[in-house]
Amino acid sequence: MIEVTHLSKNFKVIKKVKGLRSSLRTFVNPQFSNIKALDDVSFKINEGEIVGYIGPNGAGKSTTIKIMSGILVPDSGSCQIMGVTPWKNRIEHVKNIGVVFGQRTQLWWDVPVIDSFYLLKDIYKITNRDFKHNLDLLTTTLDLSQILTTPVRQLSLGQRMRCEIGASLLHNPKILFLDEPTIGLDAVSKLAVRNFIKTINKEKKVTVILTTHDMNDIEALSNRIILVGKGKILMDGSLTELKNKFSTEKIITIDYTESNEVINITGSKILTRTKERISLSIDLNKIKVSEVINLISQKFEIKDISVENRPIDEIIIDLYKEYQV
Repeated sequence: MIEVTHLSKNFKVIKKVKGLRSSLRTFVNPQFSNIKALDDVSFKINEGEIVGYIGPNGAGKSTTIKIMSGILVPDSGSCQIMGVTPWKNRIEHVKNIGVVFGQRTQLWWDVPVIDSFYLLKDIYKITNRDFKHNLDLLTTTLDLSQILTTPVRQLSLGQRMRCEIGASLLHNPKILFLDEPTIGLDAVSKLAVRNFIKTINKEKKVTVILTTHDMNDIEALSNRIILVGKGKILMDGSLTELKNKFSTEKIITIDYTESNEVINITGSKILTRTKERISLSIDLNKIKVSEVINLISQKFEIKDISVENRPIDEIIIDLYKEYQV
């Protein structure tokens, strides 16, 4: 489906200087430096996968997506997507892909959404039958019926993003590139977008490559993550493997009958404490969850217990620290 091999990409940028005189000198005789956006990047993605392509700002995520979508040409390396090189066979390539950039739009700003959809129908040469079928499906699943006749500039961010995703799928692409698709969305809109992505992946086998800083998106959608930093692939594995490696702690919250008795359990740290509730961070390398519960039950009359993993954001931060990105 997707095979990226030894991709490299450099950008030439003007060196910034301080002071008016130095700025004028740079304007006349600019000095350049090379920024290595991608450095020997290789990976494969199979049909039907949802892959989280993650990394800090400036890691090379968007550059990779732009190369795979045919917008940029790499300095070296190859990229084959469904047997096509994106930047060499753009017309054939775009028939198979949909692209959503959270901070860019493919919709025409001053016209109703439905007019943009009809323009995309002509651009992609979608048959009337396929267009009607896809429009009905997308309108229903993305809840677009009330906003199709509204100019794009009058839509909220959540409404616009739903329309952007709909527009990217009108031509039945096999691959969907999502670059920060839920940026700035409220909780309801995020949930709607996530559910839709999971639905098209399951029912239509659409392959999804997702780049985002929202780790909850990654946790909700991706089974596999590729970590990129300083232009290099640092890790390629499952989310479960990542959690097992870095999540050596659990958070236990216990409700009990009112008590002020002192709690001091080796291998645990009190996060919050009231007369009727306590939250503990448990180091699994030092003590088991069952042992902690047993020790607390000997001191208190327990009403309720909940056990949670460390937040995914904290795990990702640990991952960044290990690879120094």
